[in-house]
Amino acid sequence: MNTEWDIIIIGGGPAGLTAAQYAARANMKTVLLEKMSPGGQALMIDGLENYPGLNGPVDGFTFAESLTKQAKKFGAVIELTGAASVDKKDSLFSVQTTNGAVLRGKAVILTTGASHRPLGIPGEDRLSGRGVSYCATCDGPFFKDKRIFVVGGGDTACTDAVYLANLTDDVTIVHRKDRFRAQKALAQKVLNHPKIRTLFGTEIKEIKGTDKVESVVLSDNNSGRTYEEPADAVFIFIGVSPHTETVPALEKDPSGYILTDAKMESSLPGLFCAGDVRSSPFRQVVTACADGAVAAHAAEEYIEKMTGTDYR
Repeated sequence: MNTEWDIIIIGGGPAGLTAAQYAARANMKTVLLEKMSPGGQALMIDGLENYPGLNGPVDGFTFAESLTKQAKKFGAVIELTGAASVDKKDSLFSVQTTNGAVLRGKAVILTTGASHRPLGIPGEDRLSGRGVSYCATCDGPFFKDKRIFVVGGGDTACTDAVYLANLTDDVTIVHRKDRFRAQKALAQKVLNHPKIRTLFGTEIKEIKGTDKVESVVLSDNNSGRTYEEPADAVFIFIGVSPHTETVPALEKDPSGYILTDAKMESSLPGLFCAGDVRSSPFRQVVTACADGAVAAHAAEEYIEKMTGTDYR
């Protein structure tokens, strides 16, 4: 593995792959580190239909594959390894990979994304993978014609509830507030769907089962009533937690997302952030890609200024 780079990108979701494409296209020596498969959470998308320019839904795997091919075409190198730590000494960054290599770069773009947040209720951990899931497209087909509960009120919860309703006639979406926070078109699609029952002002307090999910304990927040209903699967979509452990000292917002300026630069000069790891009012595939493009351009400007090759 080469060890000297202009730009090191950590994370291979849409933000990272877009950053890699733009950085390499700007003739920056670029490497992207991804510990799993390029694509990130986009790989879990059943049908991406709201990305500008796409004529009809595209599955996440196809979309991620296209982004990967574009990045490679422009000269970006993709290494299947994670980053254990990021340090900066003088003007250079040092990135320790999880396979033991040490890479050096003039700028770093952090696109490590976020992971699904758990409910933290009894039965959730024990029955994870046995009916409790955080990915509808991954696990939904296992529960065809079964009783499915979806927890959450955002875009992901609503989108995946509709997807799951293609597999069964028995989908219940549970949301602790009195209305969805999802985009209006998505929320209306759920409310109008004949196969989806909506329980507002309700929470799941426990998931029960011996070797698999068998029932859920529900609580009506308005009446205080607690009751139990049979269930075969519980899909949880209540937000995500950003992966910031690689660079823990960066300034963050109250929710733990990394703060950046308009150029995606963090509190550490030369370290840029893009996508779900960054503090942002709106998180979609299109905004992640836009973040990645801005971060790559800003990193290029940062390097040119540092090396005295900027346009004056």
